[in-house]
Amino acid sequence: MFDFTNRTLLLTGASGGIARETARLFHDGGASLVLADLDAARLAEVASTFDPARVATLRMDATQEADAQAAVALARDRFGGIDFLVPAAGIFPDQAFATMTAAQWRALMAVNLDGVFHICRAAVPALRDGSAIVNLASVAGHRGSRDHAHYSASKSALLGLTRSLALELAPRTRVNAVSPGIIETGMTVGLRAQRGDALLAQTPLGRHGRADEIAAVIAFLCSGAASFITGEVIHANGGLYMAG
Repeated sequence: MFDFTNRTLLLTGASGGIARETARLFHDGGASLVLADLDAARLAEVASTFDPARVATLRMDATQEADAQAAVALARDRFGGIDFLVPAAGIFPDQAFATMTAAQWRALMAVNLDGVFHICRAAVPALRDGSAIVNLASVAGHRGSRDHAHYSASKSALLGLTRSLALELAPRTRVNAVSPGIIETGMTVGLRAQRGDALLAQTPLGRHGRADEIAAVIAFLCSGAASFITGEVIHANGGLYMAG
C-alpha cells in the first residue's frame, strides 16, 4: 500500500500495540526502522520479526533527554538520518482527579508530553527534506475522559504542540496527529472491561478499533499521498467523537 523504500522511521514506544503495527507496515513498505522502547525484552521480540539489515534498536526512557538524543544519533549513524518520526511512547493509568497526586500528574506528563518534546527537539537536525512527524493524540484530548484527567490534558497539549511544530518546521517537515478512539490494545484492556459496552453504544460503527487501522492512518500521513497536509489531526474512532 505504501512505498517507503530507502526511508527511515524512528519509532518510540515500539513494543506497544499501535506501534508494533506501525513498525510492521513501514517495514513491509521498505523502510528502515529505528525502534526504541523502555522494555528491552519486548523490544527485542518486536525487532526479531524484521529484516535485521533494516532494523536498529535502543532501550529508551522517553522521559530522559539524553535517551532521545541517543535514539536520534543511532538513526543518523545507522541510516543517515530520519524521514519519519512517530513518538508512540505513552501511559494510560486510571486515577480519579480528586485523589490524584502531584507526583502522578508529573509522572504521566513526563512520558506523554515531555517525552514527545524531547524526541522531536532532538530529531530536528536529523530530519531530511520531505520528512514527516506524526503524533499520537487521543479522543480523550478532545472530549475528556473520566479518571484520566492527566492523560486527557497531555493529549490536548499534544494537539497544540503538533500545530506549532507544523508552523515552525515547514516546509521541510510536515507535522500532523492522529486521535484514536478505543483501540483493542493492551493499554485499553481495563477501560474496555469497565466501560466497553457504554462506549460501544456511543460508537456509530459499533465496534472498537484495531491497531492496524491506526497504523494505516499514520502511514498515510507520512506518505506522499498526504504531501499537502500539515498541522492537522485525523480522528480515527468509529464516530465516537462525533456521536458522543
